[in-house]
Amino acid sequence: QVQLVESGGGLVQAGGSLRLSCAASGGTFSTAAMGWFRQAAGKEREFVATISWSAVSRDYVDTVKGRFTISRDNAKNTVDLQMNSLKPEDTAVYYCAARRGRSGSTRLTEYDYWGQGTQVTVSS
Repeated sequence: QVQLVESGGGLVQAGGSLRLSCAASGGTFSTAAMGWFRQAAGKEREFVATISWSAVSRDYVDTVKGRFTISRDNAKNTVDLQMNSLKPEDTAVYYCAARRGRSGSTRLTEYDYWGQGTQVTVSS
């Protein structure tokens, strides 16, 4: 069983930056693809970014391309999301997720484990 714990959320002004981190334990992190998703109030959870087990492959939702960067450290069992040039529409609860497959995925249903989420609020 994999446990995921997110950290790094908070309140930031538009144009600012935040770095989210997700710590994994209890499983084989180094062979698991990872993803970040977000859920704004009253909306469905949506894909943000994904990274393959080896970090060779990464993918992002169009709305964050060029602003967000996903990375991982298999030695530390962590996956990070660096968020720059934040906009009010980035406000959401951000979730870290892990899947048993080695390839990343944009599909929420293909992830097996989820963290509890961390709130990101961007003020205008």
